[in-house]
Amino acid sequence: MSLHLYNSLTRRLEPFAPIDPACPTMYVCGPTVYNYVHIGNARGPVVFGVLADLLRRRFGALKYARNITDVDDKINAAARDQGVAISTITDRFAAAYRADMAALGIAPPDIEPAATAHIGEIVAMIERLIDSGHAYAAQGHVLFAVGSFDGYGKLSRRDTDDMIAGARIEVAPYKRDPGDFVLWKPSTDDLPGWESPWGVGRPGWHIECSAMAAAHLGETIDIHAGGVDLQFPHHENEIAQSECAHGGAPFAKVWLHNGMLTFAGSKMSKSVGNIERVHDLVRTHAPEALRYALLSAHYRQPLDWSDALIEQSVRTLDRLYGTLRDLADVEAEARIPDSIERALDEDLNTPAALAEVARIAGEARKATDASARATLKSELLGAGLALGLLQQPPADWFARGASDDDDARIQTLIDERIAAKQARDFARADAIRDQLAAEQIVLEDTPQGVRWKRG
Repeated sequence: MSLHLYNSLTRRLEPFAPIDPACPTMYVCGPTVYNYVHIGNARGPVVFGVLADLLRRRFGALKYARNITDVDDKINAAARDQGVAISTITDRFAAAYRADMAALGIAPPDIEPAATAHIGEIVAMIERLIDSGHAYAAQGHVLFAVGSFDGYGKLSRRDTDDMIAGARIEVAPYKRDPGDFVLWKPSTDDLPGWESPWGVGRPGWHIECSAMAAAHLGETIDIHAGGVDLQFPHHENEIAQSECAHGGAPFAKVWLHNGMLTFAGSKMSKSVGNIERVHDLVRTHAPEALRYALLSAHYRQPLDWSDALIEQSVRTLDRLYGTLRDLADVEAEARIPDSIERALDEDLNTPAALAEVARIAGEARKATDASARATLKSELLGAGLALGLLQQPPADWFARGASDDDDARIQTLIDERIAAKQARDFARADAIRDQLAAEQIVLEDTPQGVRWKRG
C-alpha cells in the first residue's frame, strides 16, 4: 500500500515520500487562545489526527507539532475587556482547547510549541531576513518585503495585486509596498513586549509558525496542514519568510488544506456569529457522534453542519455499537482491515472508510459461524480504531454518560414492564412505556430480549 496525498502546492495527488523514511514530520496550525474554538476549528485536528496515526503505522514514527498562538491582538483585547492579565486568558483557553480536543478523541501532538516560548528564535529569524535583504525596519516595525521573493503567490496561485485586493491589508505609511507584512511590531506599556534590536515589541502572527516549525522539525518539513482559509495570507507568508530565511530551502514538501464547515450554507465564522462552540457541543451531544460527523465528508470538501447531521451520526453509531453489543460473547482483538488502509491511503478518504465500516458491521450482523463472527468483530474494532471510533464499551455508548444509578432505575422499569405484560396488566405496561418515551429511552425488541438506548 502507498499513501497518496493531494498537495495544495502542486494541485496534484502525489505519493508521499518523507525526507526521513524512519520519521516523517508534520506541522498543523493550532489555535489562537483568546476564546473557545468553534466546531469548524476541530475539523483539521480530527482529520490530521487520523493522518498522524496512519503515518505512524506506515513509517514507525512521526514528529507531529501543533502550535499554540499565545500572543495576538485578539488576546490583548480579550484581556482588556475582561480586566484580567493576558496569561489568565491564554492559560484558560489553551486548557479548554486541550480538553475539548480530547473529548473529540483527538490525541495531543508530540510537540505543542507556544509562540511566547520562542521569542529568541523569532528574533533570530527576523535578523536573518533583514541581513539577506528580505525585510526592513521602519518606525519600530519590521516588515517582510514581498517584492524580494519571486515565489510569492505560488501556493494560492494568485498574482500579488489580486492577493492584496482580496485580503485585509493594513495601509501604513511605514510600508514600502502595500503587500508587505509585519514580522515585528512595537508594544506600548499596556501590551506584552520583549526586548529586540528594534525596541520593545512583539511578533507578527505569520513569523511565529515559521520559527516554531524550524525549531522543532527543521528547515524543511514533510507536511504542513491547516484550514483552507489559512492558505492566504498566512501560509503564503510562512513560505516566503521561511524560504528566504533558510537560503531558498523549501519550507514544506506537502501542503494539506481542509475545507470549511458551513452553517445553513454560509461559512462558519466568529465574525459572522454563526458558530457552534466545541465546548458547548460536547456537553449537549455525544462527542463521538461529533467526531463521526466531522469525518463523514472528504476533508477537502465543505461540510454543512446541522443538528440533522449530528442526529444521523448518532443513529449510525447506535447501529455500529449495537452490532458490537450483539458480539459481546465473541473474543476478538482489533485488526485494521486492508480495505480501511486503502481508503485512507487515497488522500484520507474517510467517507469510503466509513462505508467500509458499515459493510463490515452488516456482514457481522448476518454471520452465524463462530470463526466468521470473530474475524468480523476484529475487523470492525480495527476499522473503528483507524478512525478513532468504536473504542468504548457499547454499554457506555448507549448510556450517553448517565450514572450507574440511573441505568439501574431504567432497567428496573423495563423489567417491571416485561412482568406487567406477562401478567396481562397492559395499562401498567403502557404507562411505563410512555414514561420511558418521555425520558427519550428507546426500547428495542431483539432475539436476546429487550434492549434500550437513549434517544
